[in-house]
Amino acid sequence: MLYKALIRPVMYRLSAGDPEDAHHWLMNRLAWISHYPALLKTIEVANAYNSHGLARDVFGVHFPNPVGLAGGFDKNGIALPALAAMGFGFIEAGTVTRYAQPGNERPRIFRFSENDALINRMGFPNDGADAVAQRLSRLPRPSIPIGWSIGKSKVTPQEEAIEDYLYSLHKLHDFSNFFTVNVSSPNTPGLRKLQDKEPLDRLLHAVVQETQSIAAEKGTTPKPVLVKIAPDLTQEQIDDVIEVCLARGIRGIIATNTTLSREGLTRSTSEAGGLSGRPLHTRSLEIVRYLCLALEGKIPVIGVGGIFGPDDARRMFDAGASLIQIYTSFIYEGPGIVKQLNKSLDAK
Repeated sequence: MLYKALIRPVMYRLSAGDPEDAHHWLMNRLAWISHYPALLKTIEVANAYNSHGLARDVFGVHFPNPVGLAGGFDKNGIALPALAAMGFGFIEAGTVTRYAQPGNERPRIFRFSENDALINRMGFPNDGADAVAQRLSRLPRPSIPIGWSIGKSKVTPQEEAIEDYLYSLHKLHDFSNFFTVNVSSPNTPGLRKLQDKEPLDRLLHAVVQETQSIAAEKGTTPKPVLVKIAPDLTQEQIDDVIEVCLARGIRGIIATNTTLSREGLTRSTSEAGGLSGRPLHTRSLEIVRYLCLALEGKIPVIGVGGIFGPDDARRMFDAGASLIQIYTSFIYEGPGIVKQLNKSLDAK
């Protein structure tokens, strides 16, 4: 209540010209807090909901609860300890690319508060795999699983995309519990073409093979590789993704990324980018349900898209999701949404 009544209005006023200003303001403070255990404990006491009944093991990783933070919130891994203290069961960080890149021109985030929605065309702004890995080597490790989303640099030609993904995989390997291969962002030119059957097969084969080679060298278990898909895929394209994932040993599918559709917005807009939030929920739920029925439990599915309350979360789990992620609701509702979701799931 305090967040929506006081904190959010102030942040909105301070970032009226560009919503991204509010995000950077928040992330800088969370990054500072991440270095102080006493402050982290204070946040945890206020926000976390702990229950053994929420814990689960999925694709070989233990999750203290099934509510995660979706990729894109902490792109550079600067505030993972503080975000973990807010009660999440896991965090997907990134997306990180091989080369540092500024992303698309600002402004590139647009609020549609009346629909609990956002449009973004960020374009993977990040410090690059080398800088992120160096930073992570100096920061304390969060106590929850961290997955790193990896993507293709904008400057990298399509035919060299695999090398880009493998480079980031190597750099972030020791800091990750799992990897997400992001081929579904609409904001990097040509990226979604990597979801087509043949290029996806080549990419996933190379990434999984690399995790196996690294594990053999280190004498460890290969890190699970997940794939994040777009909500705009046709059923035939989803079937192709399923076929490739089963053939290449993919351990999980995240459904879904942002959409190019503008269905559900009550205000017309010409802004380009991916839509997230409440308008995405119906389509994401539909894809999660289809995936879970088609996969028959062979690969777990993480449901993400428009989860704003217990009913939304329950629908995702009833559709067959093993875990869920939130993003836009975390922005609009504040950290209290994490406790609310976990508490409701524990009561079932």
